Amino acid sequence: MDWTLITIAVLIGAALIFDFTNGFHDAANSVGTVVATRALPAKWAPAFSAFFNFVALFVVGTAVASTVGKTVKAEYAGEAVIFAALFAAIAWNYITWYIGMPSSSSHAIIGGLVGAGLAAGGMAAISWSSVEKAAIGIVASPFVAFTIAFILMYLIFGIQKLFKMHDDHSGFKGVQLISAAALSFGHGANDAQKTMGVIGALLLGAGYTDFAADGKTIVLPLWVELAAYSAIALGTLWGGWKIIETVGLRITTLHANSGAAANIGASTAIFGATAMGAPISTTQAAASSVVGAGVSSGKGANWKVVGEMVLAWVLTIPFAAAISFGMYWLTQLPTFGAWIAVGAVVIAFTIWVVKAMRSTVHADDIIAEIPSEKELGEFDQDPTPHLKGTPPVA
Repeated sequence: MDWTLITIAVLIGAALIFDFTNGFHDAANSVGTVVATRALPAKWAPAFSAFFNFVALFVVGTAVASTVGKTVKAEYAGEAVIFAALFAAIAWNYITWYIGMPSSSSHAIIGGLVGAGLAAGGMAAISWSSVEKAAIGIVASPFVAFTIAFILMYLIFGIQKLFKMHDDHSGFKGVQLISAAALSFGHGANDAQKTMGVIGALLLGAGYTDFAADGKTIVLPLWVELAAYSAIALGTLWGGWKIIETVGLRITTLHANSGAAANIGASTAIFGATAMGAPISTTQAAASSVVGAGVSSGKGANWKVVGEMVLAWVLTIPFAAAISFGMYWLTQLPTFGAWIAVGAVVIAFTIWVVKAMRSTVHADDIIAEIPSEKELGEFDQDPTPHLKGTPPVA
């Protein structure tokens, strides 16, 4: 029996679980705004987004996957490193999903890889050029998305004044749907490749694949691409309603016009990064564009929630790195001790996840919270009219 092959198969399964958590964790990126403005019924929104997640498979390449896959050098990217990185990323995704906080799956997997790589081989184990490329995209994306959404609102106001269109005009809802489709496409294009990169690193380290002729691109079998895009689409279809609630309803009051601006801002940032092969945070891009649209539209933002999001973004990489660093060292205990220690942690975490999922927010809960167009008109000065005890911040 080839235990190495079995181990690799199990780790590929773990990578696809991470991909699934990425889907439901980041579903809010594209459907939060259309749900909040009733541009699309809440129950249909995840299926709409999942379809465009998967369609990206047939259009984009694998540049992002190669960047992620080279985070840890091939000679150090063994089974223990990949396992520790995946566990850290999955754990962080579930923790932040549980509290309804839109953190970054990109940060989580990069932090997990760096932490496990450092534990395995120190600074020499990390390809810092890949980390630098990821860091630039991660830092730049929220500023780009915020700025585009902010400026775009002024252009939209000009169009509204010229054609006498109200904030929730059907034309804006049409633009919202188109831009939400583009955002979902971008989410699939960028985020599915992160899982492909992890699987690529695993296959590369085990000698099951190699670099292409250019010496930079990891050769990925078609089944890896199909599996990654399928997993993220299924995760999106499941729907992470707690984070959809945060992005769509707790940051600011969204109308169809500001929702369209937010989606365009986020999708522009994501497409630009994907074209450059940079694994950016689609969550940061989406949430930042919502803030930009809210501030520019005069509705303001709930800065308490924004502050919590920023704190989660700052903590993600060091926490994911710390978790993966610790998990890697548990795998290095004597064989029996490693099985006991790692098994206990995984089982305890699984039990917690099962319990947490029993008390999660569902589509019907979100539908009950969405203000009607009449209520939006009455509460335009309150960025979160449906949340009692949360004061507006202009």
